[in-house]
Formats: sequence, structure tokens, C-alpha cells
Amino acid sequence: MHAYLTSYAVVGVVLLVGAAFLAVALTANRLLRPHGPTAEKLTSYECGVDPVGEGWAQVHVRYYVYAYLYLVFAVDVVFLFPWATVFALAGYGGPTIVEMFVFVGFLVVGLVYAVRKGVLAWV
Repeated sequence: MHAYLTSYAVVGVVLLVGAAFLAVALTANRLLRPHGPTAEKLTSYECGVDPVGEGWAQVHVRYYVYAYLYLVFAVDVVFLFPWATVFALAGYGGPTIVEMFVFVGFLVVGLVYAVRKGVLAWV
């Protein structure tokens, strides 16, 4: 039991040292940086062109939905490559194919739900 708790103590010490290092680095940055804000320094920088108008622009939530869908399917593709390598090994064929069908089934259910709710309609 003592060896088991020692491993957690090592993790705790590493986390404390990391937090202390971060605190020292941020404090040193705050103390050593030059600080002289002016109105010109506080304006937005847009490729050397003076900013014109407001910086407020509305973006339709539909674009975020497409971004989330892309992210979900990109993560799924990352999951498919290791699955394909394990599937090729001897003795892993049956269970891994069942797991993959369950995984892809969840994705299909989510995609069908999104289509039925009209999320993927561009208009």
C-alpha cells in the first residue's frame, strides 16, 4: 500500500513543481515587461491598415454546427486507423468488428438526428 501511495505522491509533487514554475514565470513576465499603454498602442492592428468601423460582426450559428460536425467526424477517422491495424491482428477480428459497428451506429444515429432536425439544411 505504501508503494501505491508513493506513486501518487510523485504525481502530486510534479504538479506542485509545475504550478510553482508557472507562477514564477508569469510573475517574472509581469515584473520585467515594459508597460506604457497609449491610445495608439491600444487600437486594433489590421495588417498595417487603420481599422475602419466597428469590430462587431455576427456569425450565424449554422457555421459552428458544421465546424462541430467536422470535428466529430475528424476524431472518428482518427479512431478508425488504429482500429484497422488491430482488426488485422489474429484473434481480434470478431470483437473489434462488433465494437466498430456499435461506434459507427452511434455516429449514424447522431447524423440522422441532425438531418431530421434540419441542422444540415444550408438555407
